[in-house]
Amino acid sequence: MTSYKSIAIGTFDGLHIAHQALLSRADALVIIERNAGVLTAGYRRSFYTSKPCFFYHFDKIRALSPEKFVAKLKEDFPHLERIVVGYDFHFGKNKAGNAELLERLCDKEVLVIDEVCLGDIPVHSRTIRRFLFEGNIAQANALLGRTYSIEGKVIKGQGLGAKSLVATLNIDVKYQQLPLFGVYATRSYVQHRWEDSITFLGHRQSTDGAFAVESHILDKSLAKIEGKIQIQFIAFLRTNQKFESLEKLKIQIAKDIKKAKEALAQNF
Repeated sequence: MTSYKSIAIGTFDGLHIAHQALLSRADALVIIERNAGVLTAGYRRSFYTSKPCFFYHFDKIRALSPEKFVAKLKEDFPHLERIVVGYDFHFGKNKAGNAELLERLCDKEVLVIDEVCLGDIPVHSRTIRRFLFEGNIAQANALLGRTYSIEGKVIKGQGLGAKSLVATLNIDVKYQQLPLFGVYATRSYVQHRWEDSITFLGHRQSTDGAFAVESHILDKSLAKIEGKIQIQFIAFLRTNQKFESLEKLKIQIAKDIKKAKEALAQNF
């Protein structure tokens, strides 16, 4: 039981600027967890708001009728006075309920937030995912209202980078949306601080062909890194390519690093 008088309900994948319009009118969030949030999977959504988050797992509520769903809200939030939802909100089994029915069933104020646009672009999680698929990091970040990031555990790589190319941190990334495969100017959170970096993701076409996410810390030689690191995507540099030799790949990496430094200098 909670004493919150207003809640915002939704899936909130990404906690983007349209979601913030709902959050600003509520004391707490009720997040419908479908185990499919890939911009901000699971509990990571709570990282982007200071407000309390309560998770309703979709598999446990999907069979509830609109009436039973409202009964659950009343039980969990007995002091509720206002519910904030998006213009396209539906609830209950087979999405049978909408905002109008919600207001009628719960006898509380239901505040419906209109579609939010950035310029002429409607802000939706699916739109942000599309921009990521296209490698349009600048537009994805604008709709998010922050820099898109992924998190992963440092794992052992093929060992070729430090010997013949540049040293990289290899990251195991699961259940998160990756942008278009290629090379990016990034920032990586290692050893409790953000460092300028350049990151490759995709299949290593010029070497073993394996899929990898690799981040090279610029202008620093760090001690052995273990555990998880976070990578922020600042600018897209180029698509993944195959090079005829390691020497040609090394020349291209040097060009990539120069471009990454230029892009990072413009953003920070």
